Amino acid sequence: MIIMKNIKYKVLAGYLLVLFLTSGCEKFLDKPLENQQRSEEIDYTNLSLMYAPVSGIYRAAADDRLVHWIDLSIRTVREDDYQQGAPSANDNPELMSIKNFQRDATVQSYWGLNQSWISYFSLAIAANSALTELKLFAAAIPSGNTADAALNRRYQAEVRFIRAYAHLMASRLFGDVPILTDSDDIARLATIGKSTAAQVRQFIIDEMDACIPDLEDLRPNQATHQGSVTRYSALLLKAKAAADLAGNDNASPHWNTVLEATDAIINSGKFSLYGDFYQLFKLPGKLSNESLFELQYSDFGLATGDIVRPGVDWGTFFRWQGPSGDQRGSAISGAGWVPPSQNIVDFLNARNDSVRLKTTILSYGATTDTYATTPSGDRIYGNPFGIKYFNGKTYLPSSQMTPGRMEYGANNNVRILRYSDVLLLNAEARVRKGQSGDAPFRLVRERAKLNPITGVTLAQILDERRAEFACEWWGERFNDLVRTGRAQQVFGSRFVPGQSEFVPIPQAQLDANTNLR
Repeated sequence: MIIMKNIKYKVLAGYLLVLFLTSGCEKFLDKPLENQQRSEEIDYTNLSLMYAPVSGIYRAAADDRLVHWIDLSIRTVREDDYQQGAPSANDNPELMSIKNFQRDATVQSYWGLNQSWISYFSLAIAANSALTELKLFAAAIPSGNTADAALNRRYQAEVRFIRAYAHLMASRLFGDVPILTDSDDIARLATIGKSTAAQVRQFIIDEMDACIPDLEDLRPNQATHQGSVTRYSALLLKAKAAADLAGNDNASPHWNTVLEATDAIINSGKFSLYGDFYQLFKLPGKLSNESLFELQYSDFGLATGDIVRPGVDWGTFFRWQGPSGDQRGSAISGAGWVPPSQNIVDFLNARNDSVRLKTTILSYGATTDTYATTPSGDRIYGNPFGIKYFNGKTYLPSSQMTPGRMEYGANNNVRILRYSDVLLLNAEARVRKGQSGDAPFRLVRERAKLNPITGVTLAQILDERRAEFACEWWGERFNDLVRTGRAQQVFGSRFVPGQSEFVPIPQAQLDANTNLR
């Protein structure tokens, strides 16, 4: 029996019309996901096709849903680790308004905010459609075929992880947002209301609890499909959601959740910090034993031809942050967006944090042959906008690039969840519960070639988090300041507690659905 159903494209098209009609920048999913036929053509009894919806969601996340250049600019520019958003004050001036925590009509109508909303929720919708497909495959699995039934549950869990991560990022940016778990009811999508930020975090925790038993008990680099989400990815996402819920309340029971989840990852014995922090972000560090979730890309080791790279429109994730200006034919070039600030440079220097400084900061005029054991000798040329620093974590030495390729950062992955986050969250949970956090904290400092600290304090852990994750695109610094109630202390009077934690929901979305007001 052939089971066919035309679901996905009606759903996506309908939601596109209802929610995203006013966007002029969206090239949303009006074509099949990677390796996936249209729903009406799929034979759901052919279980060899069952991974296709999952593959499509990984590709959708990596194409631009989680690495869209303007979304990354919006999310990171609020941090004191970044100087500004665009390299020129005349380019997207709304980014400076966002950096200054303004919430006026110009900001609310900014196309970039609407694109951020679209990026996250289109990924959630695509995940819902993939889950619908997987449930149709599940219905076609013969009774007694426990192996394929378990495989189907695993695939669903991987998709649910990505959907939950999209919700986390949306809520960290916008605050109270819808929880999209059913994209089949188009009328409901047009009128869905907001859930509180706390409800979104609890949704993520519950989702991960449901998914963890079905995910592989492996590191991502050991997974059947290398780099896939495993139960440890889900445990870290659960811990991050719980830490957001716990906030600055040491007595919160959510710190127990953080501790239990991170203990489970540590005690598995499967993960370790990559020894060379600098190379962690270069090709040798791709899918290392430190990785819990990466977005994967490749040029297939070929000088020409197909390439799977992050980004949309005019640039890639890496080129968007690369040194701006005339690079004299060098592959080490880019647009120079969201440059690191003098503040983060001073912070790292004051700590004598040389390993992280040389990894995080790429200085205009520098030659990179002093940065690594194997020198590359790349010269950072060109600086038409007077920018002093560029993001070193997105720098890929020319010596590591496939000969013949000129795309800045080609063949590198984007790191999202790392084991150092596990260790530092574990240390924080322990200190907040009156225990010693020295052991996990020491491992992170050792890798950075810093002296150990005995009796580590909460302030020291938060400083270590800033140094460790500086300029890593996901807004950890800003989120840490918000959840610990330290944002106003850092940003001063321009940060208004209860108002400045989130950007406004885009006007286009409020016009399309009044229940989001």
